[in-house]
Amino acid sequence: MSATLIDGKAVAEQIREEIKSRVAQLRTQGVVPGLGVILVGEDPASVSYVTAKEKACEEAGIASFEHRLPADISLESLLGYVRAFNEDPRVHGILVQLPLPRHIDEKAVIAAIAPEKDVDGFTPVNVGRMLLEEPCFLPCTPNGVLELIKRTGVKTDGAHVVIVGRSNIVGKPLANLFIRKSINSTVTLCHTGTHDLASYCKRADILVACAGKPRLITADMIKEGACVIDVGVNRVADPTAKKGYRLVGDVDFSGALEVAGFLTPVPGGVGPMTITMLLQNTVESASRA
Repeated sequence: MSATLIDGKAVAEQIREEIKSRVAQLRTQGVVPGLGVILVGEDPASVSYVTAKEKACEEAGIASFEHRLPADISLESLLGYVRAFNEDPRVHGILVQLPLPRHIDEKAVIAAIAPEKDVDGFTPVNVGRMLLEEPCFLPCTPNGVLELIKRTGVKTDGAHVVIVGRSNIVGKPLANLFIRKSINSTVTLCHTGTHDLASYCKRADILVACAGKPRLITADMIKEGACVIDVGVNRVADPTAKKGYRLVGDVDFSGALEVAGFLTPVPGGVGPMTITMLLQNTVESASRA
């Protein structure tokens, strides 16, 4: 057998068309959704993410406001930029690109974002609301993963989901979303301290890899016919590639292709969904405002 590839680009495109219609409708009411972006330093991955997000905003008709700040900025100055976006009525969503330089207290910056503009879903207020299933902005990557699964038609009701990775950005929130009654899965959350990881993975109907380790999940760890979602994006050296490296996921793609029922590629799987969910949250924030 060979797995059916889940085309994240195609699904994201479909959702972005829906977003464009909502933006056009809001514009007729005199509301232009706006995203405020703060980028600190020149980290190449962060710069490329921010550029992609701005391009996506432009295509959807969302205004974007940007501050590109030096890496040596003080915490107090950075918080000043966050507060300015909080108070700016043109800005409906605020994105502070992570990671921040080491001398900056990331938690303090995230906590300073007004919860009603926290379109990344990272503030303690929105995380708490998510846990209690109250209305809030859901974090973009976990929400994108769920949307991919739903639109692919994979059954979640009663499914055993194994998540490998416990980050605050993906693993933990995703575990919480899967156990909601509307999704109704049973979740096992694994991490670097899990003994005999393979035995857990092998039992998964839906396996989500988000540990940030290249090709951690091999074919022999996957149950036949399982839905495998690869959130990992890792650079590995490749002298044959133009840039000297290539991107691979947390799943050994060629091996998984032979065993899984559904599989997301890297790139082109979860990645396009993350930005799309950010746009969706921004438009939602604008319609609430």
